[in-house]
Amino acid sequence: MTHTIFIDGEAGTTGLEIRERLEARADLELLLLGERRRDVAARREALNGADAVILCLPDDAAKEAVAMIDNPAVKVIDASTAHRTALGWTYGFPEMDAEQRAAVAGSTRVSNPGCYPTGFIALMRPLVRAGLVPVDHPVSVNAVSGYSGGGKAMIAEFEGEGAATAHRAYGLTLTHKHVPEMTRHAGLSRPVLFAPAVGNYRQGMLVEVPLHLSALPETPSIERLHGALLEAYAGARFVEVADLETTEAMIGIEPEGLNGTNRLRLHVFGDRSGAQARLVALLDNLGKGASGAAVQNLNLMLGLDEAAGLQ
Repeated sequence: MTHTIFIDGEAGTTGLEIRERLEARADLELLLLGERRRDVAARREALNGADAVILCLPDDAAKEAVAMIDNPAVKVIDASTAHRTALGWTYGFPEMDAEQRAAVAGSTRVSNPGCYPTGFIALMRPLVRAGLVPVDHPVSVNAVSGYSGGGKAMIAEFEGEGAATAHRAYGLTLTHKHVPEMTRHAGLSRPVLFAPAVGNYRQGMLVEVPLHLSALPETPSIERLHGALLEAYAGARFVEVADLETTEAMIGIEPEGLNGTNRLRLHVFGDRSGAQARLVALLDNLGKGASGAAVQNLNLMLGLDEAAGLQ
């Protein structure tokens, strides 16, 4: 059986990545509008005629697109921020909980997670659920992404002639749009302090959560933190937990280490006799952080092999 797919916003960075992952598959047929992609009537027809729609649009445009869909059989994946905490939408992080994969598979409305939140939630949610980090604990997260995460404007800035910026902190008003998503899906009650940055490389990211273990109940060891992550992701196809003893602890982690994949690797660092830990997630912001995650969710929603098109 061939499923028809419409990518609304296929000309953007995420849309292009998703199209590249889907167009060679024999089990899918892409509905392509070409020059008619700005034709409202053509878009409406495609939005209601496809088996599944992937929205790669700004938030307001994504909401407008959803409002145009009146066919109840159409499955929708929204890659924007618009529905990540909205009622009636399933959060598209299948590894987040034991029941989340089934929830995605059974949903017709799935919100694709943000790239930074994917790394943060993967690190923090298992620790909150295990009671190692209290729900009201003040948690901070530091992260750096390749410039492709900023879309066409940022790509043009960093790849343009004379671009010299090596690293830039942003989100300095502390009102980044990812904060509600990160806080809710990590299971926290207090908004996280999010400190994002962009580096002068195209893609790949590191998401880090520093913890004072002595400020947590029972002062958990890094072995307990590591064990909680191992338990949470046992058997996961795309999420792995690195051993405590790794070469990365000595030489560091390169943010481009998982580029081109849908994988997510979690690390726990710390002095075993100390009272501090650094939790680090490595992923491709255009892979597990965007297009790869969308394809994974699409596969689940259509009842296909979860890894189809992601090898």
